Amino acid sequence: MEILKIKGHTVNFVPTKASHNRRAVQYQNRIISSLEKLGTKRDDVEIEFEGFCGKDAKATITWYFKGHRMYYEIASKKSYVDNLFIISKIIENEIDLVLDEKKPLEEFLAEFEEDEDVHDERKNAREFFELSEDHQDLGEIDKKYKKLAQTLHPDMPTGNVEQFKQLNYHHKILKRELA
Repeated sequence: MEILKIKGHTVNFVPTKASHNRRAVQYQNRIISSLEKLGTKRDDVEIEFEGFCGKDAKATITWYFKGHRMYYEIASKKSYVDNLFIISKIIENEIDLVLDEKKPLEEFLAEFEEDEDVHDERKNAREFFELSEDHQDLGEIDKKYKKLAQTLHPDMPTGNVEQFKQLNYHHKILKRELA
């Protein structure tokens, strides 16, 4: 068992070794059941389902809640089913916090609300930092951010206000995805 820390939650993770598709369906149903507790309708939840759930792929979920488009994806583990398991745990934990009134609904919305063009924004952010499209190492991104911030900060001789704003925007996009 591996203990993961994602979005401030501790997740006890055991890799799926067999029955990948069956487990993926179980996690999908668990996610939908959790979202229904907040009043989301089953038809308002979209979970991209891979043909063979044991293959190397990220897991994504999109749902609509009170007029907001909500989105979350993760690719921290090798297999789709393991990534879907992590999403199920994060969604469960977040919804429990809202239902127990330990987290305001507005904060929940702010954490998961995304625009339709989120993939393009993430691609552009990775290009800005000169990273591959599938780069997942937040530590390396933070190092590049700090190095660029030293040269682009408006108080520095080489500083540029617009580029510094872009730097912060792109860092925020990737940090939101990977933290």
